Amino acid sequence: MYPFTYIQADSPRDAVNSGRRGGRYIAGGTTLVDLMRETVERPETLVDISGLPLHEVTVTSRGGLRIGALVSMSDAAAHPKVRGLFPVVSEALELSASAQLRNMATIGGNIMQRTRCTYFRDLTADCNKREPGSGCSAREGFNRTHAILGTSESCVATHPSDVAVAFAALEARVYLLGPDGERTVPFADFLLRPGSTPGREQALKRGELITSVEIPALPRPLKSGYLKVRDRQSYEFALTSAAVALHISGGVIREAKVAAGGVGTVPWKLPAVERALVGKRPSDRLWAEAAAHATDGARPLQHNRFKVDLLQRTVERQLRTVGDKA
Repeated sequence: MYPFTYIQADSPRDAVNSGRRGGRYIAGGTTLVDLMRETVERPETLVDISGLPLHEVTVTSRGGLRIGALVSMSDAAAHPKVRGLFPVVSEALELSASAQLRNMATIGGNIMQRTRCTYFRDLTADCNKREPGSGCSAREGFNRTHAILGTSESCVATHPSDVAVAFAALEARVYLLGPDGERTVPFADFLLRPGSTPGREQALKRGELITSVEIPALPRPLKSGYLKVRDRQSYEFALTSAAVALHISGGVIREAKVAAGGVGTVPWKLPAVERALVGKRPSDRLWAEAAAHATDGARPLQHNRFKVDLLQRTVERQLRTVGDKA
């Protein structure tokens, strides 16, 4: 690990001032410390934000939910309002990492975490995300766990977060504080596809700090859930996953929110699946027909072609599971 300067922020504005000067924010540190230890990340200054007042979960005036950036994953998952209003978020969190990591990791840090691509963490491998212009070893290497959606010639790495898939499905917004004040960014625009600049992963301006994530109010009754398919049940990243929320009234699907994980360079919203559901009556045939759209535009690699079929089955199964609850 390389030497660095440590600063403890006393307030959000104090943190932003340090961040503007090039400091990197750290709270739970469950990703950043790992990358520093492996010398993949070499920040000169760490700004500790763990003591800032961003630990609250609140219901908004319209019935949505705002989760502070420093709420731990375990606390968010167990919070009665999260479990009651949006079980898909609780389930996604509980299927993430180990209990020890969930106790330390924060909501803001989780959506900021970097890819688990082995080539990104291997300093001897070519990786455009780590070293722009060096190439992408994953494209011609062992790419079983890599993305089939949202890829580019520069990068095929997946985004590892589970709760980010739920946030994408529910069309959350990210609240930011920066040198120029506060602003909000739709979650769909917050995490960036690699394109030709895979090293830029979030739509953050210099010094900006995540303060909260807000899930908007959605029609009730709303049933939701998260399904994660992985090689083993304990502490493993998704091969595929599906976050589904359905509002069914009068026997008809009035609103559908669906996103997939483990298959995209960012959590992958599935609007074609949603359109295939809205206005229809639930049935096994409908679930299968809608899920077939989950892989629209997929570009599988040599070793991950199985994800095309697996994603369709994952989405179909979770549509049926949530639909049967409604």
